[in-house]
Formats: sequence, structure tokens, C-alpha cells
Amino acid sequence: KRSLQQRLEKWDITEAEMRSTLGRITITPDLQKLSDVDFVLDCTVDSLEEKQRIFSLLDKICQPHVILSSNTSTLSITEVAAATERPQRIIGTHFLQPVSRADVVELVRGLMTSDETMQTTRLLMQRLGKVAIEVYESPGYVTTRLIIPLINEAILALVEGVANVDEIDLAMRLGYGMRQGPLEMVDRMGLDTVLIVMERLWREYGDTKYRPNALLKKLVRAGHLGVSTGRGFYFYDEQGNRLEPAVQSSTGGTLL
Repeated sequence: KRSLQQRLEKWDITEAEMRSTLGRITITPDLQKLSDVDFVLDCTVDSLEEKQRIFSLLDKICQPHVILSSNTSTLSITEVAAATERPQRIIGTHFLQPVSRADVVELVRGLMTSDETMQTTRLLMQRLGKVAIEVYESPGYVTTRLIIPLINEAILALVEGVANVDEIDLAMRLGYGMRQGPLEMVDRMGLDTVLIVMERLWREYGDTKYRPNALLKKLVRAGHLGVSTGRGFYFYDEQGNRLEPAVQSSTGGTLL
């Protein structure tokens, strides 16, 4: 709803189009309501145990032809699929943030994922206006594996007093054409989510470029998780609009 409201305010859509879109969305806590769907996209927390539990339930609820996809950024699709009786119909669909504006989706093929599942999912992504790229199972795939070191370096530059929050993000937006700077990106992804991803990549690769910075851990422990809590590296209003920096840089360290 937030992204639609932002598009409405920019005159990208009309109120009627917004109401029509929202009218096609049904919210329910009952997984049994998914018994007549044709495609499932899971966006639950990136925990293997939790996803295996959910996919096991979905496998029993959904019709045999239904494709079950997961928006994971680091987990093994093969391991998720092992909890089901339809591994050939399990696929990873990793959307980038912000989903409403990012054009790319990574399609992750598990060991048993069929060509038919890949093709059907690719066509669906095209209908959603996304460009699908096929990647194979590897922690972080392509986009997460490349962006996490950049995020870590941005936080380190802040901690070392190289530049402040605004300047770091502005440099990357203007210098490299990024829609969001790395620190705003963390806020929109969720600092807690980014921390989980970093810790997993560090365990998998053993490379210090993935080791979470102490400042990130400190912010998460303080409950400053980004847009979802109204505060991360920036403050945010109720509509998710970026306000002033919430973390101030100083030479030799960072003051919250």
C-alpha cells in the first residue's frame, strides 16, 4: 500500500487504479486459503527451519501443479525443497529492494527444479515487469554477494569518520547511478535482515569482507532497524520517506 500511495502522490497512477489493485489483494492468516492458488511466493524470515516448516505445510495444502517459490537471498533451494514431495516445483525468486522499482529478479534453480518450473516462473516475472536472471545455488547468489561488501565498507567509512551518512549515500547515488545509497538501502532492507545475511555469508565463505561491523550490531540491539521502526541510519516518517540522518559521524568513531 505504501508504494502505491507514493505512486499516487507522484501522479503515476489514479485513485481508481490504486483501489483496483488493493481490491485484488486478500489478507488471511489461514494457509488453507491457498488451496486454490496457482503460484505461491514465500516472503517469510530467511530461516531454513522456518521455510522447511512452511513449505511442508504448503506442499500438503496446494494442488500438485502449484509452483512454490521463496524470496530467499542466501538459503539453499534444494534444502528447502527437501521438505516437500514436489522438489521439481520448488524455485527461488529473489526480488531486490525496493521491489516496486527494482527491475531484476534472481531465479534460483535447485538440484531438482524442472525446466518447466523455470520457464513458467520466468514468464510470470515478465508479466510483473521484471527481468529474470537465472542463478545457481551459492550463498548470496549474485546481487547479495556483491552488495554486502559495499554495505560493510559504507558502514566502515562512517565509523572511521571518512564522511557522514548523507555524503556517503550521495557519493554513490551521483557517482555510480544508484537509486539509493548503501546506508539508505540497509534501512529499507531492514538492519536485522542485513545482519542475518552478513552472518550467514561470513560463515559460508569465511571471508572478513562479510563480517558484520560492530555499529550494525549495535543499531540492531537498540531496535533501530530502519524504515520498519522509523529509525536506522536515517529517520523515516510513517510513509517511509527518508528524513535526516539518525547516526552522526565523527573523526575516529561514530556517535548515535
